[in-house]
Amino acid sequence: MKKFNFPFVKYRGIFVLISAIAVAASIFVISTKGFNYGIDFQGGAKLEYKFSRHVAEDEVRSALEDLELANLSVVRFGQPSDNMMSIKVELPKEHAQISGIISPALEKTFGEDGVKLEQEGTVGPKVGEELRRRALLTIFFSWALMLIYIGYRFDYMFAPGAVLALMHDVVITLGVFAFLGKDIDLTILAAILTLIGYSINDTIVIFDRIRENKARINATTIYDVVNDSINSTLSRTMITSLTTLMVVVVLLLKGGATLHDFALVLTVGIIVGTYSSVFVASPIYIFFYKNMPKMRKMLSKG
Repeated sequence: MKKFNFPFVKYRGIFVLISAIAVAASIFVISTKGFNYGIDFQGGAKLEYKFSRHVAEDEVRSALEDLELANLSVVRFGQPSDNMMSIKVELPKEHAQISGIISPALEKTFGEDGVKLEQEGTVGPKVGEELRRRALLTIFFSWALMLIYIGYRFDYMFAPGAVLALMHDVVITLGVFAFLGKDIDLTILAAILTLIGYSINDTIVIFDRIRENKARINATTIYDVVNDSINSTLSRTMITSLTTLMVVVVLLLKGGATLHDFALVLTVGIIVGTYSSVFVASPIYIFFYKNMPKMRKMLSKG
């Protein structure tokens, strides 16, 4: 039986172009719509209410209109049958009893038995800003550590492809969240860091196979060697990704409101991360292998 050998490297320009378009679209969405930061990163109060019947967001806003709350946001979350609403609001100066202000207004409109406060959380604005800064630093440090590790574990020509693939995964995943208007909070940060670890593992598997065949690599054979390495690890990559994706999709559909957004990050991330490991990281390695001698000459002349 003939061995499966898809010409991934031959069509690398098309695959990298698709990634570039996806990244550009994600950056456009993020820059125009911005992130919907949760109270962890923005500060304020977040209250989650369960209603006994289907209620529209506008009904909840109307019930709270007389309170004149600053930056009020009402969003449905979870499954439609859950009848769950998330209410975010900027903290007033006297915010210790914020639920004591909102709950009576909702009970007046929907009845005491028609609404129940499930969860309440508050974060000061300064704390939220500091957490947001630390979250960005955490992601950047993870990229830097991956760059150092790949450069040490393999060689410096592998490192840029691995890290650019991780950036590709994170930017597209955040772009999806910005487009959907989902909250970005500490749970989502944890999911993104999990995604970074998962994605780099897939990339390392392919890079390790390329390194095993390194003795065969030269300027002429690099395309064939990289393509053979991708094909030889493809079944392992796909089986790992599909089995992991199955579990995450179950969490997404049946895990409830608490795990929904976490599972959404991993669902998008696994799909994008598998794509980038095969179609982004390896072509970038080829680019650096082919062009590094030219770069060195230019730098030495300069």
